[in-house]
Amino acid sequence: MTLTNNSGSSWLRIARPTRSSEITLFCFPYSGASAAIYSSWVNNIPNVNVCPVELPGHGLRLSEPLYGNLMKVVELAAEALDPYLDRPFAFFGHSMGSLLSFELARRIRRLRQVEPVHLFVSGHNAPQFEEKMEPISTLPEPEFIEKIRNLNGTDESVFESKELREVFLPILRADFRMCETYRYQPDEPFKCPITALGGLKDIHVPRPDLEAWQIHTTASFKVRMFPGDHFYLTTSRPALLEIIARELNSARIAGMIR
Repeated sequence: MTLTNNSGSSWLRIARPTRSSEITLFCFPYSGASAAIYSSWVNNIPNVNVCPVELPGHGLRLSEPLYGNLMKVVELAAEALDPYLDRPFAFFGHSMGSLLSFELARRIRRLRQVEPVHLFVSGHNAPQFEEKMEPISTLPEPEFIEKIRNLNGTDESVFESKELREVFLPILRADFRMCETYRYQPDEPFKCPITALGGLKDIHVPRPDLEAWQIHTTASFKVRMFPGDHFYLTTSRPALLEIIARELNSARIAGMIR
């Protein structure tokens, strides 16, 4: 089953039809990444439909225009996901994906008066904090590449190939611009639980920055730390999926999922 927007471009690729007894977990990628980073999650969380989100201009939507404005992407995503919001759903986002999922949950609450049953935010400081990293999206190519290399999240082959640079550097610039131009606006906290996740060796997002997400919920809040750096979700995937499964099962037991 494929969910498309009005132009016919895919937002989600769903592994199997959603049954009413299950929950849909929408997964939002980090800067420069496509929905493919979550392909190994599909069918690996019991009773959960894992639905990786493909952003415009990324992955299978490479021919589409990129957006450098996070709230515009949130607006488009809210419209695209609308048909799936009449059943239980949760959000997971890593790094840039945390901001996207947070603001998307807010927009959906305003438009439909529904919330995720759980919000998983990973590898990003709480949104009320100013961005610590110096803006890099407009740097000349050599300086931009050096900054991206230092983040240790992009395969070296991207930098070594002129063809790959021409494809991926605009994506990275647009995604970093989304984060750099994002401006937090206070709003009511969620009533759903939030779990903030991070890597023990992530020098960019230490535990206190994750703990600050607590103000955004009136329900339960947890911080979970894993071995690894900013990209711990690759090296600690089994442990991460176990935590997600446990929290969503708790929501089912609590009667939030029927």
